[in-house]
Formats: sequence, structure tokens, C-alpha cells
Amino acid sequence: MKRNMNQWSKKVIDSNKRLAFPLMIYPALEMNGMLLLDMLKDPEKQYGCLKTLASRYSSAACITAMDLSTEAEAFGSEVIYKEAEIPTVTGKIVDNVTSAEALKMPSVGTARTGTYIEAARLTAEGITDRPVFGCHIGPVSLAGRLCDITTMFMNMRRDPKFIHLVLEKCTGFLIEYSRAFKAAGTNGIVIAEPVAGLLSPSQCDEFSSKYVKRIVEAVQEDNFMVVVHNCGNTVKQVPSMLSTGAMAFHFGNAVKMTDILPQIPENIIAMGNIEPSGVFKMGSPQMVKEKTRELLDATSAYRNFIISSGCDIPPQTPVTNVNAFFEAINEYNDRN
Repeated sequence: MKRNMNQWSKKVIDSNKRLAFPLMIYPALEMNGMLLLDMLKDPEKQYGCLKTLASRYSSAACITAMDLSTEAEAFGSEVIYKEAEIPTVTGKIVDNVTSAEALKMPSVGTARTGTYIEAARLTAEGITDRPVFGCHIGPVSLAGRLCDITTMFMNMRRDPKFIHLVLEKCTGFLIEYSRAFKAAGTNGIVIAEPVAGLLSPSQCDEFSSKYVKRIVEAVQEDNFMVVVHNCGNTVKQVPSMLSTGAMAFHFGNAVKMTDILPQIPENIIAMGNIEPSGVFKMGSPQMVKEKTRELLDATSAYRNFIISSGCDIPPQTPVTNVNAFFEAINEYNDRN
């Protein structure tokens, strides 16, 4: 369903209620009696999980699964599959300029990318009461999977030409992938760029933000919002992130939102950042409620803030903890 995302942003900011948009799909596995890998490989099962969550929780939006091995697998990387874990990339397929020049950019639909586009299409058609976001990896995070992180970091200083060659091909593919999510009917894309959080501000500019900006310029418009997610220590990276021109930003629990929000313009949405593993997955419902209340109180002055998880809520997170998160928000809104 098409919607004006600038108007949606304004509605969020003007709301008297605090809204929530946790990055989650995996808690629905238990609700639907599904196996993780089946859901990641079957678009109808992925949509079924998102439909269950949308019917149960008043989230401000919903998002397809965050699986950051998908794009590297399309390029030809080896991916390890385990029954109860999110797939992971192993090894490297480029390690110098020659191999970077020979690297072929895959077409959208290769490997599991087609699964995610179809899941996005089903979700956009079936969930129409809130925005639907697709999700894909960011350029430098994808490059880190193709090169391996150590090789990439070493060559950012020794041979930046090599890294930029890889980033060019990553960005070209991600632009087409974003366009496919857009054509599938989604209202936006969340670009997950966790590796950027390990860079210095100047490196973030050079190796991440300028490439993310190209994706933003290629796909973002009134009815399609780009959200940049960076779960690293981003306090000094906010200006670089803002330079991408994205409509919204999502932050991880490595930072305090009270250090981030003063840097975000009032008309731009910022989201974050309850710890996904230590609180959502490993904590008690009482802990989830306490941490949620604390963050809501600390950010009460910022109308452009949407409370969220710091990153994707992991598999095997208790449903009772997700319930506690939304209960705490409802209680906060009732009091204020």
C-alpha cells in the first residue's frame, strides 16, 4: 500500500503517544510453531510470522527478516546454516584488486534474495494498516563479508582502491535490491550497516556514508523511506550518518539515546535501543519493563523518537518479554 512517508513521519512526531517499532520477526516462530530456517527460505512462512506479529502488537511499522548473510551468498560467499541460528558467512571471495575487478555483481533474485522480495510483496499486500519495510545489509558491511573484516580493515589503509572497487559493486547491487523491495510495494528499506560502527568518523564518511547516500539518492522519495541502522558506537558518527540524506536512523545499544538525540534534527526520526540479547532475550519480563520505562523517561523531551530494540530481536527470545515491552509502552502512554 502506497503512503506518503513524509506525512507518516510528521504524524509520528506530532503524536501524543510514544510509538514503538522493534526490529523483530523471530519471536513469531514460537507463536506459529515454525522452524527458523524454514521461515528464512519460505516467503509465505515469513509473511505468516509478520502477520501474526502485526495482529498481536501495535507496532508503528513492520519489517521483513534481518538476515545479513543473504546478499553475500548471492555474490557467491559460503553460508553456514544451523537449525536454530541465523545463517552466517564464512571465508572470503575477494582479497585483492584483481579478484575485486573480477567479482561479478549478481542479479536480484539470486540465491535467497528472491525469497525476501517475495516475502516483502506478500507482506505489503497483506498488512496495510502500517508501513512495511524491507531490510538489506549496508555497503561496507557487505564488503566486510565478501573480503572478511580483517582483510577489509587492513586494506582501508594499505590499498583503499581495492576496498572501493568492492564497495562499488556492493553498492550497485544494493541499489537494485532496494529498487526491487520498492517495486514489491514496501514503504521503505532499513539498511543495516553494523560494520560502519567500527570505523572512525572519517572512515565512516569514506567507506560507508558516501555509498549509503547513493542508495538513498537512487530510491528514497515521498512514498519510500530509507532508514539507516548502525549498532556501533555512533556518538561521533551522527554527522556522517546524517550526510546520507536518509529520512530516519536507527541506533544500537552501544550508545545512549540521550547522547544521540540532541544531534538529530527535530524533523528526522531516530529509533533505538533496548538491548536485544541481554534484555529482550536473556532478561526477565520485569527487567524488560524497567529498561523500557527508563528509556521512555530519559527520552521524553524528544518527539521524533520511536522506541525500538537496539538491533534485530534474536531467535528464542521469550514471547513474554516482547509482551512486557509493549505493556510498558502502553502503561507509559496511559500515564502521560
